[in-house]
Amino acid sequence: MNASYQPGQEEDIEILEDIIVENKIIIHNDNVNTFEWVIDTLMEVCRHGFEQAEQCAYIIHNRGKYAVKHGTYKTLKPMKEAIVERGIDATIE
Repeated sequence: MNASYQPGQEEDIEILEDIIVENKIIIHNDNVNTFEWVIDTLMEVCRHGFEQAEQCAYIIHNRGKYAVKHGTYKTLKPMKEAIVERGIDATIE
């Protein structure tokens, strides 16, 4: 089989990676933000219910970090930026 380059092939690969590769927003613990602030942020930005947001906040506090949202990079990037704008340390992995 002869594989040859076709226009649009790289774009197709990027789209396929967005579909297949699951990314996650990781929030890192700090000594600055309150539980209430983190919970409110998760509810507003990530659309978590109160119980889910509260559980995430406790896990972040106890383990040092936690994946609070999963999805494509394209979906997660604006959420991560909104979290960081609120002064909470977050990354996408």
